[in-house]
Amino acid sequence: MMSWLRRIRGALGMGLTWAAGWTLVVVLLGVTSILLPGLGLEVIFEAADDELLIVGMLPAFAGGVVFSTVLGIAGRRRRFDELSLPQFAAWGATGGLLLGLMPAAAVALGTASVALGAVIITAVTLLSAVSASGSLMLARMADDRELLDAGSEVAKVGLTEGEAQELLGGSG
Repeated sequence: MMSWLRRIRGALGMGLTWAAGWTLVVVLLGVTSILLPGLGLEVIFEAADDELLIVGMLPAFAGGVVFSTVLGIAGRRRRFDELSLPQFAAWGATGGLLLGLMPAAAVALGTASVALGAVIITAVTLLSAVSASGSLMLARMADDRELLDAGSEVAKVGLTEGEAQELLGGSG
């Protein structure tokens, strides 16, 4: 029971992390559209304003949860240092494609155009692949930090007063 709760908490945490990351991207695009008005980004932000943040956060959260599920199935019983960045990117893209089934359903029902569905699926797939790669890099940084913290405790052990430090090579 506790392992399921831990997995659910991990999936929710991944969703929140992805939502924060995608929101940052939307904000940066908004700032870029203000600072560099000739890029054409202002059209998007004039139409959506604050709603764009919500529209960006919801698929990001769902994408993080879906990716966490894909990772739980495909990367079972492997540590982060055993997984490669291309594997994570591929699993992220897989999660993005699974998430893209919702716009595909809207196209099938006739509520969205094929072009809009293709753009959404492509964008979500690419953002999911990038987000998965970023998730692995963050996890590896956290693992490295834990190793460094563990190393500081080893340094505290040290030598007792009666022991002398002996260097390799005999010059001690």
